[in-house]
Amino acid sequence: MDGPLLECVPNVSEGRDQQFLDDLADLISLQPDVKLLHVDRGYDANRTVFTFVGSPSGVVDAAFAMMSFCQEKLDMRSHEGSHSRIGAVDVCPLVPVSGISMAETVEWATKLGQRVGRELRLPVYMYESAAQRPERKNLATIRKGEYEGLAEKMKKDNWQPDFGPVEPSEKFGATVIGARSFLVAFNINLRADMPLKVAKRIAGILRESGTKGQRGLIKGLKAIGWHQPEFGCCQVSTNVVEPQLVNLAHLYRSCTRLARASGYDTAGSELIGLIPETYLLAAGRVVCPSSSSDRAIACGIDYLDLNALEKFDVNERVLEYLL
Repeated sequence: MDGPLLECVPNVSEGRDQQFLDDLADLISLQPDVKLLHVDRGYDANRTVFTFVGSPSGVVDAAFAMMSFCQEKLDMRSHEGSHSRIGAVDVCPLVPVSGISMAETVEWATKLGQRVGRELRLPVYMYESAAQRPERKNLATIRKGEYEGLAEKMKKDNWQPDFGPVEPSEKFGATVIGARSFLVAFNINLRADMPLKVAKRIAGILRESGTKGQRGLIKGLKAIGWHQPEFGCCQVSTNVVEPQLVNLAHLYRSCTRLARASGYDTAGSELIGLIPETYLLAAGRVVCPSSSSDRAIACGIDYLDLNALEKFDVNERVLEYLL
């Protein structure tokens, strides 16, 4: 694809209705100047992550069409799942890929937020680099209280949306739109006998914000512990928000060390969505420092045991290979 490239990674609050997900994927694929790269469905989370790229205007038009479709088809009043969320399209980040700056990405995200608020009459919060207020930069802060607590939260002066109506849509909820750098969503599986409370404790030790007033071990990391019935185990679910600082092999090693210190163990990992090649290569260099790039990537996949839950195909999961 020629010209500036923008990526969009919307998280949709539906992971069980395959027909709906297929229809939404088709809708995105039919948008001009846009290529759908990947769809990652989570049954227990009841959430699906779509990844598409294209020209800035094409990506914003596709994101708007996707929002409109979800507004028509989804109903949050009956939604339940293991992942926190505030709306049918919980979050919709734009990510600069090539030929476009973060400042320009913020402008496109703001245009999208304004359009969704004005034309779809949905409440919109802006986050990360596109945040309108500093306290809204962090997605977790906006999500606090989730869909169920949104109506009460929005009654407060400091939690009225940046765009759109000042009350939530009962059917849709609200959405969060922003501009951010690449994020790696990386979940570490834990042995089936590990209790959830241990998974949560390990996540608290690892994540930058820490737990119980103590800072965590890894800067640039967000993490929670949760149980995934679909896999029959707990996971430490992480967002590597500063992947240039966090090596996935070091993260996996640290989690394994903490699990073993608690009398349990890790059992492989999974990536949600796509990953830029450089971060997978960096993980491989930890265990195969002198190998070729292809060999190092293979070493990284083996070390992280990314095939634990399903086959990990680099041709379908590495961003550059799909572009």
